[in-house]
Amino acid sequence: MDYNSYFSMQIKNLMSKKKKRAKSHKRNEITKGIFSVLEKEPSKSFNYKQIASKLELLDTENRNLLIRRLGELRNEKRILENARGKYQAMSNGTCYQGKVDITARGNAYVVVDELDSDIFVPYNRLNRAFHGDIVEVDIFKKKSSKKPEGEIKRILERKKKRFVGIVDLQKTFAFVRPTDIRMYTDIFIPLENIGKAKNGEKVLVEIMEWPDKAESPNGKIIEILGKPGDHHTEIHAILAEYGLPSAFPDEVEIYANSLDTSIKQEEVLKRKDLREFLTFTIDPRDAKDFDDALSFEVLDNGNFSIGIHIADVSHYLKPDSILEQEAYERATSVYLVDRVVPMLPEILSNNACSLRPHEDKYTFSAIFEMDVTGSVKNQWFGRTVINSNERFAYEEAQYIIETGKGSIPESVSIRNKAYSVNEETVNAINTLNSLAKKMRSRRMDSGAISFDKVEVKFNLNSKNEPEGVYFKEAKDSNKLIEEFMLLANRKVAAFIGKQKPTKTFVYRIHDQPDEEKLLALNSIISRFGHKLNLKDKKAVSSSLNKLLEDVKGKKEQNLVDTLAIRSMSKAIYSTNNIGHYGLAFDFYSHFTSPIRRYPDVMVHRLLQHYLEGGKSPSSEIYEEMCKHSSDMEILASSAERDSIKYMQIKFMQDHKDQEFKGVISGVTEWGIYVEIIENKCEGMVRIRDIKDDYYTFDEREYAIIGERTHKKYQLGDIVVVMVKSTDLVKRHLDFSLLGKPEE
Repeated sequence: MDYNSYFSMQIKNLMSKKKKRAKSHKRNEITKGIFSVLEKEPSKSFNYKQIASKLELLDTENRNLLIRRLGELRNEKRILENARGKYQAMSNGTCYQGKVDITARGNAYVVVDELDSDIFVPYNRLNRAFHGDIVEVDIFKKKSSKKPEGEIKRILERKKKRFVGIVDLQKTFAFVRPTDIRMYTDIFIPLENIGKAKNGEKVLVEIMEWPDKAESPNGKIIEILGKPGDHHTEIHAILAEYGLPSAFPDEVEIYANSLDTSIKQEEVLKRKDLREFLTFTIDPRDAKDFDDALSFEVLDNGNFSIGIHIADVSHYLKPDSILEQEAYERATSVYLVDRVVPMLPEILSNNACSLRPHEDKYTFSAIFEMDVTGSVKNQWFGRTVINSNERFAYEEAQYIIETGKGSIPESVSIRNKAYSVNEETVNAINTLNSLAKKMRSRRMDSGAISFDKVEVKFNLNSKNEPEGVYFKEAKDSNKLIEEFMLLANRKVAAFIGKQKPTKTFVYRIHDQPDEEKLLALNSIISRFGHKLNLKDKKAVSSSLNKLLEDVKGKKEQNLVDTLAIRSMSKAIYSTNNIGHYGLAFDFYSHFTSPIRRYPDVMVHRLLQHYLEGGKSPSSEIYEEMCKHSSDMEILASSAERDSIKYMQIKFMQDHKDQEFKGVISGVTEWGIYVEIIENKCEGMVRIRDIKDDYYTFDEREYAIIGERTHKKYQLGDIVVVMVKSTDLVKRHLDFSLLGKPEE
């Protein structure tokens, strides 16, 4: 072979190798490109045209190579073909279902029941999931010593589609900026969905869709709440944020007002008539709905007949009625700082069902024969009719307990004048108080936990402006009512729960506290010189009670009370009875407040059904109703807390130039929370606003520490603060840190 031929052959071989290398390189580049497209949006699937477009593969050769490579990767099970010609990234971990909990910083944790640790999901892997959504999440392969991290693959259930926000009005469209810090995107409003909303107004918006290529979801303004910062606007905004109604639909009001609420003789004859017995109510002085009344009689054998009489709401609330549907949806009354949003329309809650004095009322009663020790000797449950002799406020009953006298002075009276009650009533209240104390003592000895947390209340003027703060503590009159309500709830639950075969019933259950939470609580309280005994269930209960007693009146009381409550499991409604840990009851239910709680209505119906010899219904339907009631209870309590927070901020607006002593109630990487001792208002000192040093967060010490000065601000420390800024719209209260008080 001559040189020229040899040279030509070598050139050909070289060119062939170059072509092969180029082809291989191109193949690798396309493979990388495929994975980059699919993994960027792992919850989506793409066809070859969409992938080619994203990779800018415009010529036929490269497109054919893409198609071949997609087929190869599918066969190798490196990617998923979830529909003909549509490809998706394979899960690189384990898939779970859970609930999204978005933090203030925009990242999230997915809470999965079967996992010990929550799954961390960074902001860029949320894939349009919102706070509270039920999602499918993939866990990445764990790196050593790190918490599990994942990516949301699919949204299974939207928690909510309605959000409160501020309108940003443009010429042909608008955006609504949600006020919830956990809502990370604004909402686009097309012109036709703006309605009469004006720029800067606070509105309720509903998300209609979120198109694939759109940065923001599309929405529709469904309610104009008003001007931000206005009292009426902000209270309605709180209700709207939690999906709670502020008024009854017209049709429900019309139906309720059409009910015959008169007392019928034929109905009275079906009931036990207790109208001649001494009966009275004890409630807050501003109460309008009186759920419960007590009756008292001394028996010939020296024992006492004590009746706990509860408004018979189920008499008026008929299944399948529009009123029933509304009550079920609401499930609970909501108690905000300046108003009550009732479960039932006023005609029932404040009139027909309310056990007002000197009026015949239908009731459902639990009647107990008790001896002088407070032990129950006999019991009876059933429908009754009563007529209350007296209506007392807690303060009036307390005066009778403390003085032993029935002459109520004007300063205590809710009648705007002094008055007297007869000796029989005075003796009844004092005897009931004595029995309540004995029952409470036995309950504590059995392992019940006593949470007498201080309630923050506001003195409001006619414009609902807070003029002062006061603290409501439970006294003997409060505890008297509490003990007898607990007795009725416990005995009703045991009466049904102990029957064989097992019957479907609605219980109020409370699980044992989580061990990790107790260890964390122990770590925190040790900084105040307290300690829990975690040896066993009884030891935990008794040491918790000792802790709660020891902190009374001390600077750390509210903090410790709050942390102790948080360490507990949440009480819920269920047909599956596991007992009530906090009360130390094997059987417990809610029977005593059907005007304001739907589960109590369910209990009344089931109890009457069984008293009439009825068979046990399916538990599945009732379990679903229990879950709904528990969920609504959580929403209501969240709304109540937000309304208190709002009023606290409103109160602090007028005290901007004042110095306050406070206790550090929380420490985070972005700042410290401080609770003012004299009024329990809590705000934040942002770490970036502390100028005397550069502070970093020490998680183990529950503290922030100065880098240069080593100055430490630790959980539980007393500090001096001033109001820096207040934001009623976002419900933010920021403090300036002035340092620690001088010794």
